[in-house]
Amino acid sequence: MSRQAPLHFLEPLENRSRNVAVLDALAEMVERAGLQIGDRLPPETSLATSLGVGRSTIREALNRWEGLGIIRRRRGDGTYLSARVQTSRGIVPTMVRLEGEALLRLMEIRRTLENDVVRKATLKATRAQREEISRLCEILLVEVDAGRPWRKADHAFHGAIYDASGNPMYGQLLMNLDRALERGGSSPFSADAFGLGSFPMHRDLADAILVENVDRATAAINAILDSVETEVRAIIALGK
Repeated sequence: MSRQAPLHFLEPLENRSRNVAVLDALAEMVERAGLQIGDRLPPETSLATSLGVGRSTIREALNRWEGLGIIRRRRGDGTYLSARVQTSRGIVPTMVRLEGEALLRLMEIRRTLENDVVRKATLKATRAQREEISRLCEILLVEVDAGRPWRKADHAFHGAIYDASGNPMYGQLLMNLDRALERGGSSPFSADAFGLGSFPMHRDLADAILVENVDRATAAINAILDSVETEVRAIIALGK
């Protein structure tokens, strides 16, 4: 049985929403039209007309999806679906679900890179680098325990590990991966509380690198990633 055209599932938005309503409408269109990975989305002009919004609004929404790895654009050819899109039927907003699923995909790549960089850092770090990693970990945990902004200290700690690996490309790749995933300003994955459960394990990681124990260091980085992944799945499932 042939599928109906995706635009059939769009209706003009009464409030001319510039953000969430557009994204939700596009997700519902993809799901109801049965679009699969590799299928092409309708042109921006057709989407804008069907929703009753400007083309710039559609472009902004699609830019957001591209930042999450949901679509890919081929110059002169169109926009194609590159990840599964499922709307939320419960209390979790659709965009939170899509952001969480994108973050889980990112973490698959990150886990491979982080394991390798931690292994190399543990083997190659100089005594001064090991002590600096331990010092920066202590600063990070003090900031977290005090309830102060911790992201700068977290970047410094992990950056010291990347430097100790002896290959600067690791740090560049991991930083670029994190920046590539666009999150909304109100996203739970951007909140300061997100990922806090993983910080006690950062001490285990620093201590293992300090004593040159590769097995303990890789176990610690995987425990950190497991904690974050569990939190992401809980947010997707429960909204908290």
